[in-house]
Amino acid sequence: MTAGMRRDVGIEQSNVLQPDASNLAAFLLNLRKAHKTHYDLLRLTLKRIAPYFDDFELRVIEEFPEDTVRLTWRRLGTDYIFSPGHMSDGTIRFLCLATALMQPNPPTMIVLDEPELGLHPEALAVLGGLIRSASTRTQIVMGTQSPALLSEFEPEQIITVDQVDGATQLHRLDAAALTDWLTDFSLGELWQKGTIPGGVNHA
Repeated sequence: MTAGMRRDVGIEQSNVLQPDASNLAAFLLNLRKAHKTHYDLLRLTLKRIAPYFDDFELRVIEEFPEDTVRLTWRRLGTDYIFSPGHMSDGTIRFLCLATALMQPNPPTMIVLDEPELGLHPEALAVLGGLIRSASTRTQIVMGTQSPALLSEFEPEQIITVDQVDGATQLHRLDAAALTDWLTDFSLGELWQKGTIPGGVNHA
């Protein structure tokens, strides 16, 4: 409940989305004003994993020395204004990830460490699509331990990590070598079976 994205933030703190998303409300407010198309697409994307969600309220509170805004939102079919505390951890985490990946002017690199944590399994397919789309506009470096999320990507996009004789060993998957396997199994399943390196079952 004390996380930055659940607290009030100055409306001027909106130029760059902070790594901890502590300025999420201000960033969304600016996105709605300056990049309405991106804002609407983000809202529709959130509705895919939270169909009860209608829209953000983002009311500005006049304060000195800077006006503030909170991540308030509306549920579909009601006028009741919900606070950020009424949004589940998984939903708000997905919102932070989606905002970072769908922002109109992304940084030159986005690093995601285990973005699958706290997400509903069905949200991982949506997240995978967002990552693939964002990778056409910026470089994405992601670490994951999720077989389901791994299966959202092509073999040549995957670098596995192992410890061999006390040293870190990196291995980029060979798509051609996995062609026959991938007719019957997903990448995540092959990882779990130990067919590809990087897992505890790999021989």
